[in-house]
Amino acid sequence: MKQSLFEIIENIPLTADVMKMRLKGDTSEITAPGTFVNVKLDGLFLRRPISVCDVEGDVLTIIYKVVGRGTEQMREMQNGTLDVLTGLGNGYDTSKSGASPLLLGGGVGVPPMYMLAKRLIAEGKKVSVILGFNKESEIFCEDDFKALGCDVTVTTVDGSYGVKGFVTDAMKNIDYTYFYTCGPEPMLKAIYKASATSGQFSFEERMGCGFGACMGCSCKTVTGYKRICKDGPVLEKEEILWEN
Repeated sequence: MKQSLFEIIENIPLTADVMKMRLKGDTSEITAPGTFVNVKLDGLFLRRPISVCDVEGDVLTIIYKVVGRGTEQMREMQNGTLDVLTGLGNGYDTSKSGASPLLLGGGVGVPPMYMLAKRLIAEGKKVSVILGFNKESEIFCEDDFKALGCDVTVTTVDGSYGVKGFVTDAMKNIDYTYFYTCGPEPMLKAIYKASATSGQFSFEERMGCGFGACMGCSCKTVTGYKRICKDGPVLEKEEILWEN
């Protein structure tokens, strides 16, 4: 974990409430896809955890949804610096992917899939991606995944674009050796039930400290309690215990 100041070099809208921010600074602690950063904002006590979308040299890209006071404050930032904790979380393990991994992202669970897709393609894997949204106006990053060389399928709940339904509706039509996913818990639970192979799940939990000290984001697994911010956010399929 490292605390650094990052310079804001871009902050643009991708949809009505989803923003893409590019920051320049020390990215040396960001080594695995699926990790996250914790952003300090003026006037707010708790930092905001945001998943890493991409890293290119000293440029960090994050994509965030405007849902409250903190992210609303971030939306207005066009320059200046941010105090950022980097190197948080365990990230995805690509060594288990096999030849044809499947990536499934829902809503703001899409961004960490991008860096993961880049890593898997660099390793010579054939990558399929399913991106799930509620409607066409909420879609982002489809072209970015296509530019990497991924086989991309988009689903919308209302059928306004791509496959009508959920990511699991498109999942059954794809042959894959392993899967990776990130998104809201109902989506993750549905993927768990529908999946034909092992895989890795990235969980979204409310966090206090973001680095394992407060225990506020602990969840029960088959091997005992784990802290989503420190021991996660990525858990393997076989260790997950779902609460009813």
